[in-house]
Amino acid sequence: MIRRTLAAATVAAGIFALLPGAPAQARACMIDWQCTTYYYSDSSRTTIVGALYEDCDGYRANWGTRTAHVSFTEVPCR
Repeated sequence: MIRRTLAAATVAAGIFALLPGAPAQARACMIDWQCTTYYYSDSSRTTIVGALYEDCDGYRANWGTRTAHVSFTEVPCR
């Protein structure tokens, strides 16, 4: 019984280790701030492949691909 449980746990751990991870999510934009998140193709951050824009009124616009390589800017609303 214990061997079956250990075997099942080992198989499950192996499956989870092989699955690809999800890309990083955009950082939450605080209330009364305008935020822009840029997504880059790799860690050199030279090629933008996507973006998320959030303005002071709650409007959100995004395009492209989300990746783990991001830059995030915040500007307070007036």
